[in-house]
Amino acid sequence: MYIDIVSDLICPWCFIGKRRLDSVLATPAGAGVVPRWRPFQLYPRMPLEGMERGAFMTARFGEDGATRGTPSAILEEAKAVGIELRYDLVKRVPNTLNGHRLVDWIGPGPAQHALMDTLFRYYFLEGRDLGDLDTLADAAASVGADRGDALAMLRGDSGVGEVQALVQDAYESGVTGVPCFVLPTGYAIPGAQPPEVLVRVIERARELERAAG
Repeated sequence: MYIDIVSDLICPWCFIGKRRLDSVLATPAGAGVVPRWRPFQLYPRMPLEGMERGAFMTARFGEDGATRGTPSAILEEAKAVGIELRYDLVKRVPNTLNGHRLVDWIGPGPAQHALMDTLFRYYFLEGRDLGDLDTLADAAASVGADRGDALAMLRGDSGVGEVQALVQDAYESGVTGVPCFVLPTGYAIPGAQPPEVLVRVIERARELERAAG
């Protein structure tokens, strides 16, 4: 059974949501569930080369934006799932289109799921620029893909239209925030839900699938 996760690569709640989903996938409730990551862009008008983070924060929040701290709720929820967010290491906010192209190119399955973890770790724990094609190629190699093939794809325009269309589909479907978990029944669950909520909706999806034959 597929579970679609609409997500952006620079969304801390998406990283938190993935860790919570992982805890479910490691239990009998998650047996046979295959995560399928779908693209979303929180900042679709971001220049393709990204922006220096201080400038981005100032543009978004005003004069004190560059010194604005991370909300304590995010820090606490992240810490609860073993994530220490290191925004102090983040120098650039990327346009995530190419990162999403890479995720789509890898395709659903264990490698794609592992790639998402790598990309989240690169950005949130190491401050690496996810707009840099060599960084993305490194991420691809880390999950067993051929680095050269990944870099060649990223340097071209393969998948650009398809990923942009998927992002637009998410907007038109009413997704306004991520993560958003979409089950085979079409039922969507917004937010980084606790594991017990994910278990309940997965079990309900299985019941509906069995009822439908």
